[in-house]
Amino acid sequence: MNVAVVIVNANGGEHLARTLECLGRQTSAPRRVFVVDNASADGSMDGLEDRFPWVEAIRLDENVGFAAANNLAVRRAEDCEWVALLNPDAYAEARWLEELLDAAARRPEFSFFGSRLVQAADPDRLDGTGDVLHVSGMAWRRDHGVAASAVERVEEEIFSPCAAAALYRRDVFLAVGGFDEQFFCYYEDSDLSFRLRLAGERCLFVPGAVVHHVGSATTGRMSDFTIYHSYRNQTWVFVKNMPLPLLLLYLWQHVLVGALVFGAFLLRGQGRVVLRAKRDAIAQLPRVLRQRRETQRGRRPGAWAVRRMLARGVDGYALTFAGRVRARAAEPVAPLGYE
Repeated sequence: MNVAVVIVNANGGEHLARTLECLGRQTSAPRRVFVVDNASADGSMDGLEDRFPWVEAIRLDENVGFAAANNLAVRRAEDCEWVALLNPDAYAEARWLEELLDAAARRPEFSFFGSRLVQAADPDRLDGTGDVLHVSGMAWRRDHGVAASAVERVEEEIFSPCAAAALYRRDVFLAVGGFDEQFFCYYEDSDLSFRLRLAGERCLFVPGAVVHHVGSATTGRMSDFTIYHSYRNQTWVFVKNMPLPLLLLYLWQHVLVGALVFGAFLLRGQGRVVLRAKRDAIAQLPRVLRQRRETQRGRRPGAWAVRRMLARGVDGYALTFAGRVRARAAEPVAPLGYE
């Protein structure tokens, strides 16, 4: 199976070299490896081709964002059936790509796949085992922060992968338009996964595909940048993709989540960032509604089938304030592109 690995770099520092070293030790070598650099100024791209001659480096003059940079490389991988996305601070174990491709060959009913992420600084603690989307529009990473020994996840269907380490069939990725480049970064993989699910595609978690993930190495988990893009884009995901019966049913929950998020970040002194995010999200709703018409026109599953894909209940609200819920052991962080 021909696969291209795409890494989008933005001042990845020493992490990028280690990521490529791990990629060079894969038991299943990718056909192509793209490193798309978003105008880094930290020297992380200096001499890259000399150190890793098998890398195809694409140097951009400006930071176009995680979404656009990935789309660019995926379009160039015309000779590959599959594309694997990997963050520049995600260190893949040697069998990572082999495990993903084996699952793709064994389970053709699935067209995109998620990895088992462990925390690079503490390999005994999970970073995530697939992403969850709540009916309110809130997203979080399943099992984030949980002791690895406390959770044993089997190969199973999930709503979406974290794009820090994921495999997509290239034709379905492109058929739904790839990442929405207006997102820039954050929630872009939730949006893509939602559109794939609405098109009838399915996602599989592959427990043997293990990646050690640093996380938020370039943007900072609670930076103004992260908060702004996460909570602006969260609204766009909800409005664009939620089938009308569910949008009407759960709109009050989406509004409630926005209010809770504002309250939580107001206590952190970042309330204005959330307000600006929601203001800008609303300002762009005419464009998002035009996209919505296209997305919903091609929807295959019924509204109640979509509802079964989504998380429900109070966990999302508890997550907003507490940071994690013991029963779910998850954290309300966006599936991150620049994580």
